[in-house]
Amino acid sequence: MSKYQAVWDDTCHTLGVEEIDHSHRDFINQVAALIAASDADFPTMFQALVAHTREHFIAEGKLMRDSKYPGLGVHEGEHHRVLGELQQLNRSLKRGRLPLVRAYVREGLPEWFDTHLTMMDGALVSFLKYNGFY
Repeated sequence: MSKYQAVWDDTCHTLGVEEIDHSHRDFINQVAALIAASDADFPTMFQALVAHTREHFIAEGKLMRDSKYPGLGVHEGEHHRVLGELQQLNRSLKRGRLPLVRAYVREGLPEWFDTHLTMMDGALVSFLKYNGFY
């Protein structure tokens, strides 16, 4: 079992920018619901997660552009990579590869989220706060 869990932890996950924290909380809740979902409900719920992630990445990208965040290229590159993975997994799911997608949701997404939040989103929020955006 992975040390990364799909459980919101205020101490570790709250960055102090409500719009980001709210979207992150929703993401974790959706991942947790997917882990517990029935095989029948999983595909629709996974598509909702992909849509939520896309919308979050668009909003965060706008925030980075508006604030002239210097790490925009690297951060957005990571967003594009992960969204591409989710879209590929969605295609795999439609071809009946449910166990593969379930394994990614259970093992890959919580680890990616914790790492991305700590490294990339933490740096973004520090920049935003330091420069008076929040």
